Amino acid sequence: MDAVNSVVVDINGVFWNWLLIPLVIVAGLYFTVRTGVVQVRMLPEMFRSVSEKGQTGPDGKRSVSAFGAFSISAAARVGTGNIAGVATAISVGGPGAVFWMWSMATLGAASAFVESTLAQLYKRPEREPGTFRGGPAYYMQYGLRRRWQGMIFAVIITVTFGFVFNAVQANTIVATSRASLSVLDGDWFAPLIGCALIILLGLVIFGGVRRISRITEVLVPVMAMVYLLLGIAVVVLNFSDLPRVFADIVGGALGLREVVGGGIGVAIAQGIRRGMFSNEAGLGSSPNAAAAADVSHPVKQGLVQSLGVYFDTLLICSITAFIILTTNPDLSERHTADLTQSALQESLGNWAGHVLTAVVFMLAFSSMIGNFYYGRSNIAFITDRPQVLTVFRFLVLLAVFGGALGSVSLIWNLADVFMGTMALANLVAIIPLGAVAFRLLADYRAQRRTGADPVYVHRPEIADPAGVACWPTRQDQW
Repeated sequence: MDAVNSVVVDINGVFWNWLLIPLVIVAGLYFTVRTGVVQVRMLPEMFRSVSEKGQTGPDGKRSVSAFGAFSISAAARVGTGNIAGVATAISVGGPGAVFWMWSMATLGAASAFVESTLAQLYKRPEREPGTFRGGPAYYMQYGLRRRWQGMIFAVIITVTFGFVFNAVQANTIVATSRASLSVLDGDWFAPLIGCALIILLGLVIFGGVRRISRITEVLVPVMAMVYLLLGIAVVVLNFSDLPRVFADIVGGALGLREVVGGGIGVAIAQGIRRGMFSNEAGLGSSPNAAAAADVSHPVKQGLVQSLGVYFDTLLICSITAFIILTTNPDLSERHTADLTQSALQESLGNWAGHVLTAVVFMLAFSSMIGNFYYGRSNIAFITDRPQVLTVFRFLVLLAVFGGALGSVSLIWNLADVFMGTMALANLVAIIPLGAVAFRLLADYRAQRRTGADPVYVHRPEIADPAGVACWPTRQDQW
């Protein structure tokens, strides 16, 4: 097992440092410039767009709203990456990794805008009235006219989110539960947790997309609020340490000692890797949720998903960083969620560790739901045979059980490999398709300047009508 893990680590080093990180930075800069810094200039529009309600379908049921799609994507985003991932980044890359997480979130929000706007334009109707599916596989086929590329991406994301990332979530639940309930730990503990997760997740994923949306709309705000309250309590109790924490973060990212010693490279690599795992900007995952929303203009979901990147990294991940760094822990002893757990216990008492266990469970479980939805959407792209989706559901449950029993380091390193492969496949698609998103943004801004609530009526000068299925071509069709 150690030999396999060593090979995976070597592959990650070359792949991320020499190919993916430079590409992520270049793509983020390109989209930032071409959109006129949309991720900053249109921040008020993001909050406005997230409140848009879904339409009532022929069956009398309300379609997935902008907030519902935001919740599905947040369910996948806000997970163990916010607790275990940030802890890993700090333990390996030092406090400076947090600075690079912030930087890449701000830059990556432009990539998130482009990919989610494209997902809305090229979405397709589901069999269930008032619901939609879409994502990178769909804009690769209908925007680039490359079904083969969409098929490759659909397979990659299905494996990455349905199996590998769900295994990561299960693994973290077991790790934090062990630390919190050590008195009950034994050889039976991990299999028991794995079986419990199979039952709970099975009850959800054998439902429909509306059930997924309803559950995540409840879970995400609750889990985020509890965790934020814990973090704020730690920050208040250690308020006098905040100047030191900020100095450590900036110094660890830009300090002369780190530059000369090569530590800055590790900080950048860890900040970008763990940041992408957490906020998924440019990864090609959140567009699958963005496509599910029933909104009046594609740009609205682009803005909503950009806000999701900020919500994830600048808020939730920052709280984790402050929890850890205000306690000034020994980073050599702990490396993942147990580092956050011990920091909370040191500041607030042992009870906080137990609360974090419950929060991690909610975070990870909601991520499993969002991850399943991403795989489900792409299974539908590959084939419309319901038997295949049923098999996928059972394989997801099997992966969750395997993750509960697996090695922590190997599962996280495998997640990096699959995440990087997926991001590469998505970025090479959205860079040439970015011009379509820029034209959609210009249409949105033109309508907003008149004081109107933008409504998109498709025009051939924006994109080839043959690839667009869900948008009207006449104003009276909306």
